[in-house]
Amino acid sequence: MIEPGLIQLIQFIPHPPAKVWAALTDPTLHAKWWAAGDVRPVVGHCFTLDMGQWGQQRCEVLAVEHEKLLSYSFAPGTLNTTITWRLEAEGEGTRLSLEHKGFDLDSPLGKSAFEGMGGGWPRVLTRIEPALTESAPA
Repeated sequence: MIEPGLIQLIQFIPHPPAKVWAALTDPTLHAKWWAAGDVRPVVGHCFTLDMGQWGQQRCEVLAVEHEKLLSYSFAPGTLNTTITWRLEAEGEGTRLSLEHKGFDLDSPLGKSAFEGMGGGWPRVLTRIEPALTESAPA
């Protein structure tokens, strides 16, 4: 059974987990593929992501397993969702899993965000690999 209000995606990225981890946790790299913000892999760290037309979204790191898992609250007080990234080495690359859950489909805001992010996340994930490739030393 599929959980309501859950977005799950998997993307293979042809870079090792250490590089993909950097894309998720280094503010400079993070800004290249998704949003600017002071993301850091430290449980309890609060940061804000600049989501452009959707404004500044607060986040708080909930769980960290170095190069394996990063989970944080996203927009507490409004959306009240959780984003969890899982990294798994696969050959010379990384299988990156995204789980974005907790959307309240009974609220207009929650339903609209779920629909928008359901369509937006696949495009966002495709930007990770180019961001890593362009930031690689020549």
